[in-house]
Amino acid sequence: MNDESTSLTFEEALAELEGIVQKLEAGDVSLDEAINAYSRGIELKNKCQQRLEAARLKVEKIQFSSENLSPTIQPFDNE
Repeated sequence: MNDESTSLTFEEALAELEGIVQKLEAGDVSLDEAINAYSRGIELKNKCQQRLEAARLKVEKIQFSSENLSPTIQPFDNE
């Protein structure tokens, strides 16, 4: 993944990915542009997928105490 895609927020990456999909579906690009757009789309898809997985792991670590039913957060171990 390049530096540009790592600095994007999830929402920015998703919006760019949606734009790429629309452009490719419209068919208004040359073959070389389509290949470059597809490659960029794969980078963005992977970034979004990684962010979603990290968020899922964080949510799974939220546990409720049986004493007072208040949520506690434990650091997650990415294993």
